[in-house]
Amino acid sequence: MPTHAAHSDLPSVVLASGEGTNLQAILDNSANGSLPVTVAAVISDHSQARALTRARAAGVAAETCLPAEYPDRKQYDTALIRLIDRHSPGLVVLAGFMRILSDHFVRHYRGRLLNIHPSLLPKYRGLHTHRRVLAGGEREHGCSVHFVTETLDGGPLIAQTKVIVRSDDTEAALRARVQEQEHRLYPLVIGWFARGRLQLDNEHVILDGKRLQAPVMLPAQEHNT
Repeated sequence: MPTHAAHSDLPSVVLASGEGTNLQAILDNSANGSLPVTVAAVISDHSQARALTRARAAGVAAETCLPAEYPDRKQYDTALIRLIDRHSPGLVVLAGFMRILSDHFVRHYRGRLLNIHPSLLPKYRGLHTHRRVLAGGEREHGCSVHFVTETLDGGPLIAQTKVIVRSDDTEAALRARVQEQEHRLYPLVIGWFARGRLQLDNEHVILDGKRLQAPVMLPAQEHNT
């Protein structure tokens, strides 16, 4: 499969539905020069998403593609593709985009579509991961970055970070610690892609020319809270 050339300033589009904390981490790392990515646009399916406010504050185009304006998912995804492609992105980043994307959409961006999920995939796909981890009595939790394919939260894994589940953890406390790791992990992996180190070959992740046999496990860095 052909790969993009390493680019000093890879144009990217970020899709976000809510607060946009991972978006902010990407914007911050881009601004300080540690991430060779230009966020060309942030697109949301919610007009009041805070992610749009974050985009405007950074001088990035803030756009919406609202599901209520389309009769079905197929037409919505077609419109979303048109909106994204106006920016000619080398990478599309899902940062809390809370929609199930059609196979057509995923195939269109195959190999240049990344997602971060708040669990140690393949465990706890879907929603409410922190609550489910606590209910399941897990000792470890974390986050995963993967290429997006047609399987929900099931694309080839690239990298993960673990956190220890504490005996006194609440859902909010656990979420905050996992998000702290997300904000480190996602820009790092996006940087691998932007520098031409990372690619998807069929269903296999290639990093620095070698097929990953397991996701890269990054050690957690936690503040003493």
